[in-house]
Amino acid sequence: MTNRQQWTLIASVMTTAIFGIALAIKLRPQINLLEVGSTAPEFHAVQLPGGAPRKIEDYRGKVVLLNIWATWCPPCKVEMPSMEQLHRRLAGTDFRLVAVSVDEDDSTVVKQFAKDLGLTFEILHDRDGSIRRIYQTTGVPESFVIDRDGVIVKKVIGAADWSAPVNENLIRRLLDAR
Repeated sequence: MTNRQQWTLIASVMTTAIFGIALAIKLRPQINLLEVGSTAPEFHAVQLPGGAPRKIEDYRGKVVLLNIWATWCPPCKVEMPSMEQLHRRLAGTDFRLVAVSVDEDDSTVVKQFAKDLGLTFEILHDRDGSIRRIYQTTGVPESFVIDRDGVIVKKVIGAADWSAPVNENLIRRLLDAR
């Protein structure tokens, strides 16, 4: 093998290695999919009203319905009344309904939306939408039922009837687990 052939081979191997590493970095989020059985990843958002910072760790020990939504999303608006019903039925328990808006507008739009619908559950705002990347959502709404230990036990893509017996029973079973 000539000197030139050796250098060509080395350059080819190096290029292939660099391309492989770059591809692995790009595909890593798709390889480590967030699914039922995964630990709910950390996120950061602000509570409305008031702007107090919130993260998933604030809800450890509670059963959580984490809903990722936006004011401009018609299916999100459709499912909100059933979420409010569930929230009211389970008031006084260790259940927390946490709805994280990914609206890019300022929080006045989100607060007005919640007021117009008479929502009393916890509304958070993640203006930069980073929770969508962290939770690997494909759109809005998407919801995650998270047990007391922070493990995702159900994932729903799209609007759901959260006041339906199947959903309420799941949450009650999780509440009774301890």
